Amino acid sequence: MSKVFNITDGLENLGALRTGGQGSVYKARRTGSYITAVKLIPTPVSAEDENDRNFRNFKNEVEKLKRVNEEPNPNVVRILSSGVTDSGSFPFIEMEYIEGPDLEELLKPPHDPLFTIKEAIKLADQLACALSHCHIAGVRHGDIKSNNVKFNIHSGNYVLLDFGLAVMSDEQRRTSMRTAGAIEFMAPEQNEGQMLFQTDIYSYGVVLFEVLTGQVPFPLKDGGETARNVVRLQHMEEPVPDLLQIRRVNLPSDWSDERKAMERQVPDWLVTVIKTCLNKKPEDRYANGMALHEAMNKQAVSGGTNAELQAENTMLKQKLGEATREPLLVPDSALANARYVSMREALSKRAVKVYRKWVIILSIVLALFVVYLAFSTFSSKGSSAKVNALQDSLNLVKEKALQDSVALKRLTKKYNASLKTQAALRKVLKQDSVDMEHPFQRLFSDSTNQNARRRRKRFLGLF
Repeated sequence: MSKVFNITDGLENLGALRTGGQGSVYKARRTGSYITAVKLIPTPVSAEDENDRNFRNFKNEVEKLKRVNEEPNPNVVRILSSGVTDSGSFPFIEMEYIEGPDLEELLKPPHDPLFTIKEAIKLADQLACALSHCHIAGVRHGDIKSNNVKFNIHSGNYVLLDFGLAVMSDEQRRTSMRTAGAIEFMAPEQNEGQMLFQTDIYSYGVVLFEVLTGQVPFPLKDGGETARNVVRLQHMEEPVPDLLQIRRVNLPSDWSDERKAMERQVPDWLVTVIKTCLNKKPEDRYANGMALHEAMNKQAVSGGTNAELQAENTMLKQKLGEATREPLLVPDSALANARYVSMREALSKRAVKVYRKWVIILSIVLALFVVYLAFSTFSSKGSSAKVNALQDSLNLVKEKALQDSVALKRLTKKYNASLKTQAALRKVLKQDSVDMEHPFQRLFSDSTNQNARRRRKRFLGLF
């Protein structure tokens, strides 16, 4: 879209994200690459001076709004700055830019026309947390609708945006809502220009009704003033349509029968919360976001499936039992509760007995261990002298063993020396036997040798 004006120094206008009678939201970029969103208030100020009533009201409301961000909340958009544009002198609020689709986009193709029960409960909890956070700070949003709640694709949280009405005066709000407000989400008292904490509660109920059924309780037929007046009267006078019936009709046709049966079982506590939020009188709703969040937590813990669906399931089970000629017995709830209480008491008594038994056993084991430690300490003192005597004896034995090893080494040396002597003697004797044996061999084997014959004669002459 075209960039029709400059915002202020250091804040570049990147084009409109959404425009409307209650102001326009522009995508902006701070010096560098930091992307933000700027909410432009349609009523200009003549001067940035306390004498200008519009500027004074804007400044006072912005100071209240800043309290919302004193403690960060993942379900509330952060307010970064505020001021007046360089051209046109329009007040603006700069907020963080949340990347992701809003609820209005999530209810259009290619998405399903309504939320699953699981996702609706997640949205209900996070949006109630956002309202509680704002109301604690004393800030009333005043413009809660499906395109003011975004799904942050980076964190996976639903985030409440656009606090434009929160910084308008009562006169500006009345004029803005009368001409271009989202009439389908407005509480009855907003037609008179009132904006209470309960006003946010009513719009919260409309948002949950829309995501569960795929449509708001009182749809706007066209943008004409007559159609808008019809919707105003419906909010003020007509009862809220049956949420469960509309959800049954609007379930996607491409869902399986099993999934449809499961998705029809909206928890009874969630239906109760939505009905309470959509009461015509503010005093009949939850007083503020804190009361709403607390009630949701209590209802979610104690609540169950819708009573009508439970009755329907019981009837189907009975028919199935009749068809198989095996009637199903549906126990009386009071009797079942009494049995549960008696069983719990029996289990409690048994648990107490087991607990006492183990306490006694552990006490005995602990006492025996203490006695053993005391005996060990006492006996260790009396046996210290014996230990010293045994230590001295052991030292003497070690010394004697050392002396014996030295003597053994000496004997070993002598033995090795004698072995060497014996080997030498054997060698000498062997050589002598060879010397004694060879003369006889030479004397009697060499008959042709004259010297041998002489030696033989000389030898024989000895005899």
